[in-house]
Amino acid sequence: MQKDRSHIIEDADPTVGAEFETDMPVIKFNRDAVEEVLKRRFFFAPSFGIYGGIAGLYDYGPPGCALKANMINFWREHFVLNESMLELDGTCLTPEQVLITSGHVAKFQDYMVKDLVTGNCSRADHLLKDAIDKIVGETKDQQKIDQLKDLRAKCEEFDGEQLEASLTELKVLSPENNPISKPYPFNLMFEAQIGPSGKNKGFLRPETAQNIFVNFKRLLEANGGKLPFAAAQVGLAFRNEIAPRQGLLRVREFQMAEIEHFVREDDKNHPSFQDVKDLVMPLYPQGQQLGSKKLVSMTMGEAVARGIVGNQTLGYFMARTYLFLLGCGVRKDGIRFRQHLKREMAHYASDCWDAEILCSYDWIECVGHADRSCYDLSAHSAAGSEQLTAYIRHPQPITVTVVEAVLNKGEVGRAFKADAKKIESFLKSAPREQLLEFKTKLDAGTNITFAVDSKQFELTPKMVKIEQKDVKESGKNVTPHVIEPSFGIGRILYTLLEHAHYIREEKSTGEETADKKTDDKNLVRNVLRLPARIAPTKVSILPLLSDEKLEQVIPGLQKDLARSGVSSKSDISGVAIGRRYARTDEIGVPFGITIDYDTLTDGTVTLRERDSMIQVRIPLKEIVGVVSDLCEGRITWGAVSEKYPKQEAKG
Repeated sequence: MQKDRSHIIEDADPTVGAEFETDMPVIKFNRDAVEEVLKRRFFFAPSFGIYGGIAGLYDYGPPGCALKANMINFWREHFVLNESMLELDGTCLTPEQVLITSGHVAKFQDYMVKDLVTGNCSRADHLLKDAIDKIVGETKDQQKIDQLKDLRAKCEEFDGEQLEASLTELKVLSPENNPISKPYPFNLMFEAQIGPSGKNKGFLRPETAQNIFVNFKRLLEANGGKLPFAAAQVGLAFRNEIAPRQGLLRVREFQMAEIEHFVREDDKNHPSFQDVKDLVMPLYPQGQQLGSKKLVSMTMGEAVARGIVGNQTLGYFMARTYLFLLGCGVRKDGIRFRQHLKREMAHYASDCWDAEILCSYDWIECVGHADRSCYDLSAHSAAGSEQLTAYIRHPQPITVTVVEAVLNKGEVGRAFKADAKKIESFLKSAPREQLLEFKTKLDAGTNITFAVDSKQFELTPKMVKIEQKDVKESGKNVTPHVIEPSFGIGRILYTLLEHAHYIREEKSTGEETADKKTDDKNLVRNVLRLPARIAPTKVSILPLLSDEKLEQVIPGLQKDLARSGVSSKSDISGVAIGRRYARTDEIGVPFGITIDYDTLTDGTVTLRERDSMIQVRIPLKEIVGVVSDLCEGRITWGAVSEKYPKQEAKG
C-alpha cells in the first residue's frame, strides 16, 4: 500500500557493533537455464498464450501446481498445525466500505507515467530504477554511483513530487525513448460490481487479512474468548499492477498465506520464544542500511533484548519464517531479514521486517512481518456494527476511574440521522485523553468537533456529556494488537527454484539428444535440488529396460506408494536409464526406484538418491516404507545408505 508520509521522521543511527557484522552474500544464478527448464517442463506459463497472453497472469502446470500445493501443505504443518492456529477461508470479493475503512481505497496505489507518444504506461519508480541502472553501468564516478544507488534504494517510497523531480533530473524517457507525463497515482485494486443493480460496489481483495479482522469476534469466541491467539488464511489476492514483469515475482493474481496473531498491547511476549531465542539470524537493521551496508549475524534472543527487533512475538515469527524457508530448500546464504526504514513504515506500525531472498533479480521481498498495533481492529470497530475487542479479567477486582461519553440519542439522531451510529462508535472507542479534552470544552459550554471517515462533526453540550467516575472493575475490554507475517507463495516458489537449480556435468557417450546438451567429452544436465517434502513428485519408477515382465511390477508399487501418500511417476520409454534419470532430476524428483531382472528373482529393487546419485538395494516389501520415511523426514538418506547394500550405478 502506498504509505501516508505525513509521519516521516529521521531514521535511526546504527545501533549494532561491527563485531556482529558480516559481508552481504554474493551468489551467481543461471536464470536462462532455470527458465528454460521451467518453460520446457511446464512448471508455469503465461495464461491464454494461444491468444497472445496477458501480462501478469500465469498458469501453473503439473509440476508447478504440485510444488505449490506441497509448499502450502508444509506451511500449514509448520505454522497452523504446530501453533494451533485457527484457519479461515474468506471470500475474494470485498465490499467497498471494508476497503475504505482499511485505507486501501485511498492509499493502495502506485505512481505511473504515460508515454506521451504511444500512450503506454509504466510504473514510475521502476522506470527510474532502470534509468539509474543504465547510468551506473556507464559511469566510473564512484561518488555519483553511490548517490544513484542510494536514490534507487529509496525511490519505491517516493511520492509524486519526489518521483517527478528525480525523473526530470535524470532526463528519463519511456522504454520507447519518448517523453513521459508527470507521475500520477493509480489505484491497484480490481473494481467489481456485486449484483445486477450496480449499487453494491466492491473489489477483488488486494490481501487476505481483512477477512480475518472482520471475523475477529467469531475467532475470539472459537478460542474460548482468550488472548493471545492466531488466525491464518491461504488464498488468492489481486493487484492490478501497472507493468508486471519478472515472471512470478510481480503478477496480478497470486497466492498469499497470512497470519494475524492477536496479543495484548502490554504483553507481546511469546510462550515459545525460548525455542528460537538461540537461532542465529541474518538481520539487516536500519542502522546497517544507512551505514555499513553489511548484515548482522545475531541470535534472535539478543536482537530482542537489544531492542533491534521490537518484541518477542515479532521475533518468534521471524525465526519461524527463517526455519520455514530453510525447510523449503532456500539457501541459508540467500536469506536476509531487512528492517523497514522509518520512512517506509505506515504511521500505525511500530516495527516491520521483510524476509528477502536473493535471486538473479536482486533481493526480493517474500515475507513481510509487521507489528500493526491495534490499527485494523480499531478502524473496523469505528466503522462497523461491532466493537472488535477482547475482555481481559483482572486477578482481583480493582477501582478505576472511567471516562465515557453519554449521548442524548434523540438530539444526535435528529441532527445527524444516518451518521448518528458513526458518532456513537467513535465516542465509544475514543482515547481517554481525547474524551477528557472534550469534557473540558463541554463543561465550559463549548461545542466539540471531530472527524469520522474524513467527515467533520460538531456536537453541542446538549447532545453529549462526558462523565468521569470511579467504578469497581473485574476486567476490561481491550483492542488487541496484531503481529502479521504475510507470505507471497509465488515469490518464494520462484526464488526457491533459482536456489535449487544446478548444472551437473557427466562424461558423454557422444549421444546427441533433445533433452541433453552434449559435446565430445561432457554432457550437461539440469538438476533441481528440491527437498523431498515439497518436491512435485517424490519418486520415479523406472524399469531398467523396456520389458513387459519388468513393467508388470509398476502398477502394484504405484498403488502402495499412493496409499502411503507418496506421489510417483513411471517412465517406460525405451531410452537409456541414464536419460530417464536426467528427466526426473531436472524436475526435482528426489528418489528413483529401478526395477531390473534381479527384482523378478530376489524381490529387491534399487533406490537412487538424486544429488549423490548413490544407489542401494532394498527389498521390494520394504521400499514403500523407506521412501515414505525419507519424504516425511523420519529417516535420512545417510541412514538408508548405511543400512542397505550399495548398488553399482546403472546410469
